[in-house]
Amino acid sequence: MLVKTYCAAVNGLDVTTVTVEVSMTRGVQFHLSGLADTAVRESHDRIVAALKNNGIKFPVADITVNMAPADLRKEGSGYDLPLAIGLLAAMGKVKPDHLSEYMIIGELSLDGKIQPVRGALPIAIKARKEEFKGLIVPEKNIREAAVVNRLSVYGMDNLLDVVRFLNDEETFQPTIIDTRREFYEHQSSFDLDFADVRGQENVKRAMEVAAAGGHNMIMIGPPGSGKSMMAKRLPSILPPLSLAESLETTQIHSVAGKLGENMSLISQRPFRAPHHTISQVALVGGGANPKPGEISLAHNGVLFADELPEFNKATLEMLRQPLEDRKITISRAKYTVEYPCSFMFVASMNPCPCGYYNDPTHKCVCTPGQIQRYLNKISGPLLDRIDIQIEITPVPFKDISRATQGESSSSIRERVIKARQIQEQRFREHRGIHCNAQMTERMIHQYAEPDEAGIDMLRAAMERLNLSARAYNRILKVARTIADLDASPNVQPQHLAEAISYRNLDRGDWAER
Repeated sequence: MLVKTYCAAVNGLDVTTVTVEVSMTRGVQFHLSGLADTAVRESHDRIVAALKNNGIKFPVADITVNMAPADLRKEGSGYDLPLAIGLLAAMGKVKPDHLSEYMIIGELSLDGKIQPVRGALPIAIKARKEEFKGLIVPEKNIREAAVVNRLSVYGMDNLLDVVRFLNDEETFQPTIIDTRREFYEHQSSFDLDFADVRGQENVKRAMEVAAAGGHNMIMIGPPGSGKSMMAKRLPSILPPLSLAESLETTQIHSVAGKLGENMSLISQRPFRAPHHTISQVALVGGGANPKPGEISLAHNGVLFADELPEFNKATLEMLRQPLEDRKITISRAKYTVEYPCSFMFVASMNPCPCGYYNDPTHKCVCTPGQIQRYLNKISGPLLDRIDIQIEITPVPFKDISRATQGESSSSIRERVIKARQIQEQRFREHRGIHCNAQMTERMIHQYAEPDEAGIDMLRAAMERLNLSARAYNRILKVARTIADLDASPNVQPQHLAEAISYRNLDRGDWAER
């Protein structure tokens, strides 16, 4: 007897429908074809134990299982459940009437329990696109998959539940989630708030500008000056995720297996802070079984690199292309996958090896040469992609001991949202451009060109401060964002002056002060 069940293979964010064909004839052998990896081949042993522990004897027969398309590599344990249902249907234990109506995914425990799998959300999207009547998933994946509307999603706890459901022996209700209500409920609840930050008004202003224009940013200051504290609060002032952005972000975390239990849509922009010992594969993605890296997990959010010079230089250089293209293509001998990675890059670093250069309370023991060598750990091409460079000094005691709180994140966020709305309107005819940080050189001349007084100020500043040529476009981009925060249609000299102050590391004499 020949029966077919349906599941899916996830490759990057692309999903392919997989047909599991089970043929049973007289004999004693088990054959599995279709480029299955070790985890899929081991499913035979899990299925045998699961059936036995649920009172079903594994058949003594010649069983051939083909997973089509046969030239697509199948990886992971999510094929256990569709394989088991296919075998039971071939044995006559499951009616084949409904098998073509449902896509099935899940890993089997030896006692027949169904364990969660990675990628339930993109699989659910594929099931709806392929017009399946419903999707059967593990109970722990139900909220993740049920965010897809116009698809009946059933969360099952064990193998026998699936058998009873397909045989019409028991009625199960699909899970329905009010996606919009859950999404908007959690958009504005943050554990960290800028109201907790005392002093550092210039840095908070720089962060507001960075958030308003989507600019990459680096903070340079001694230990204890609040770099990490403020970076962790950056998501609280970024514009809220749209539903489309949330769905795309949630898919990436689903494929990576990073969604927690009972999670549906990610409603807040992600904040990823990898340790400086991170490997290249962990940062950009890939591996034997390809998974998204930290840059993709930070998609539509923030990637924070604390103590930037401590990262491996080769690892840091891999950020250059993703920062420009906002996507990463990983090509290996056995696969090619593409992940989106449109993120704000925020970094922090000490100004010198001892950490106390330009600190008014501690004496720096480093020579200018040592400071310059320390700064040279960050390559020019990488620094070229960072629009805002801000220097931080420790907060004086009188500001720390002050009882009054700083401005709240919600107040700052309102101004950021208004500036982003101006940019969305400005770039509505430019595909893929949403904020000032993404402007091309032609757009800079079109939308951020200063007047004669501004050009004179910019020329004088570049000559007097010995700014590098690469600073020119960055200053204009940032000035355009500052003008948007002021709701100004043109870039004024005061906007340029503030933008120039955010180019500390470009100053030729920075390490000699």
